[in-house]
Amino acid sequence: MTHNVLVVDDEPKLCDLLSSALSQSGIQVFTAGNGLHALKVLEQEDVDLVISDWRMPGMDGPALLAEIRVRYPHVPVIVMTAYSTVKNAVQSMRNGAYDYIAKPFDIDELDITVAKALQFRDITRDNARLRAELDEHAQFDSLVGDSPAFRQVLQAVDSVRDSTATILLTGESGTGKEMVARAIHKHGSRADKPFVAVNCAAIPEGLLESEMFGHRKGAFTGAVADRVGRFMQADKGTLFLDEVGDMPLALQAKILRALQERVIEPVGDPRERKVDVRVIAATNKNLLEAVARKEFREDLYYRLNVFPIPLPALRDRAEDIVPLARHFAHTISATAGKRITGFSPEALQAMAAYHWPGNIRELQNCVERATIVAASPVIEDIDLPGYLYASRPAETVPRSDGPGVPQDLDAALAEVEKGYILAALHESNGVQAAAAAKIGISERSFWYRLKKLGIQVDKIVR
Repeated sequence: MTHNVLVVDDEPKLCDLLSSALSQSGIQVFTAGNGLHALKVLEQEDVDLVISDWRMPGMDGPALLAEIRVRYPHVPVIVMTAYSTVKNAVQSMRNGAYDYIAKPFDIDELDITVAKALQFRDITRDNARLRAELDEHAQFDSLVGDSPAFRQVLQAVDSVRDSTATILLTGESGTGKEMVARAIHKHGSRADKPFVAVNCAAIPEGLLESEMFGHRKGAFTGAVADRVGRFMQADKGTLFLDEVGDMPLALQAKILRALQERVIEPVGDPRERKVDVRVIAATNKNLLEAVARKEFREDLYYRLNVFPIPLPALRDRAEDIVPLARHFAHTISATAGKRITGFSPEALQAMAAYHWPGNIRELQNCVERATIVAASPVIEDIDLPGYLYASRPAETVPRSDGPGVPQDLDAALAEVEKGYILAALHESNGVQAAAAAKIGISERSFWYRLKKLGIQVDKIVR
């Protein structure tokens, strides 16, 4: 890849020397005699790196550096100075220079510094390109599933994403309420504005008002400086109130006023501040029951419940378990530096048969653990946590009343036996003697059953 470098110096001979040296590395070099000329070159050419003198007539190096940081923040700048004092070098770095070189300089040292700066530029450019590609092609990319229950969620998200209506997400813990909230924000009209999330259950009650609305210095003990609250942080964007059902009653009235009047009042400041936020609230509680128990304000409930979106439990969208598992394996393996291509049929069957009380969050943790322990690109059933099998034997034992009788008794019993053995192996970290003791058989019998069932103990990470 050919790089473009702009050399800025009021000494023509030095510009020629640098042009000659850099050209030998296949670099296209532009030159400018001062800062103003350099800015004109930057407007016309796609420059990857600027090498600028510190002292020049007209616009000098520090002034040029400041302009580049504002107009072209991704273009690195190397500062040259004949006055190689620590003060100049440190000042240039503080002002945003990538590096500095002192005159007279060594060509080899120059080559190394330029190569590092251009590598840095390539990385930042690639990151920007990848982010743009992801944003362009993503369509609810984090919301995976095609079951009838989840299609209703996707339809609701699509219909409300450009609206300013308050949204209430309900569902069990781990059903992906924050993922849905972020998808609504990311694909809506406020996508370029802040998304601010607040867990109402995680902040101490005494600090929640200050966290939401901010405070003035000296408003209370410990308020050593002014603080901007979450409402102001989310101005023009989206405020996500997670676990809103755990919000104290005293604060609920102030939240209601903020939603109705679109104004807030920081703690210790009588002046009202206007805010423009789209609120998405989420809870795993039944708010109507909380209203009946006088634990949640009825008027706030109806203010939040303008556009409700109930999220189904994972057990109610079983068709999505396998697509979700594959999605998590792809994303997790990429960050973990492992190549995972998929799951064995036995692993998929085990995941599909489990009831997932922790919903999507539990599935994601399960896949992350399996990705770490997997010894091959394909995740096997032995890589999955033992608890997936612990509840299966009781469920798979055939009933004697007719409908539950299996067509192949030996195969059904083998599955029951395999489930117990896998659970014991996981609980004992793959130690066969301990696993045998857990299920009350001898080591010899345990070894025989491993061979019969085709279980590879060496794949368990001890």
